Amino acid sequence: MPNLELDAIDRRIIAELQADGRLSNVELADRIGLSPSPCLRRVKRLEQQGYIEGYRAALRRERVGLGFSVFVGVKIAGHANDQAMAFEAAVVAMPEVVACHLVSGEADYVLEVVVPELADYQRFLVNKLLALPIVREVRSNIAIQTLKAGAPLPLNHLR
Repeated sequence: MPNLELDAIDRRIIAELQADGRLSNVELADRIGLSPSPCLRRVKRLEQQGYIEGYRAALRRERVGLGFSVFVGVKIAGHANDQAMAFEAAVVAMPEVVACHLVSGEADYVLEVVVPELADYQRFLVNKLLALPIVREVRSNIAIQTLKAGAPLPLNHLR
């Protein structure tokens, strides 16, 4: 278990910023009941300590022409550390891969791949993923509908 040194105010700051990362410091301070200066100090501390890793815009995939999502289970041949690290580096560098997880179970890795349409996924699969020499097997699961994605992290355990 990580060493969590978050008090109730820190947890409220994190919850508010997860709900709306565009809050101004004044709005955030007002919502959590602090004056702006101590609120800003706390936010900066949370950023410096790595609790907050960044801020970004959440885009609607279909609006930007990336409406085809595939979850790909990848089995690799052997698990020599240098080969696995080379696979990980290659996959992380692929812009189509928006998430990569080392997992236990049938696959070694699960990738989330986002492309415009099926033909683009086929090109990605054949020309990029299957071109990696360590890849032994690939299982593709095409997302039919996304019911929930990019939700705030559940922080109930931080009491």
